[in-house]
Amino acid sequence: MFKTILVPTDASEAAQRALKVALELAKELGSRIVLLHVVFTPEAMGYTLSSGISVPQEEISIYWKEALAAATIGIDTGSVCIEKKHKPGHPGLAILEEIKSGKIDLVVMGNRGYGPIAGALLGSVSQRVLNQAVCPVMIVK
Repeated sequence: MFKTILVPTDASEAAQRALKVALELAKELGSRIVLLHVVFTPEAMGYTLSSGISVPQEEISIYWKEALAAATIGIDTGSVCIEKKHKPGHPGLAILEEIKSGKIDLVVMGNRGYGPIAGALLGSVSQRVLNQAVCPVMIVK
């Protein structure tokens, strides 16, 4: 039914709760998990950095590796196959891109808990994914 479960993570408590739920499902269903961290880049919002200012690729690599490692700290992953991935860009768009390209059957993601007004004003990532995903999406509070 759900062979591949996508769990977007920013290593927050909400994302860790979502990973725990996804692991329970994966254990019961024999699914694999794709743990995705999106490295937000200024280019994702249409901005370019001034000349002479750059972020070395090594620093970006260190950041996403640390974020993916932190996402599973203190969580028993058992025998579930977890593929760790990262993408640069805007989190909502990158998650939707991964859904389309990665043959994802289910997305399990955390919710920051913004209310309907704040969520609309802030452009919640979970809200965007929920509205635009081509597969089922489970939001974990």
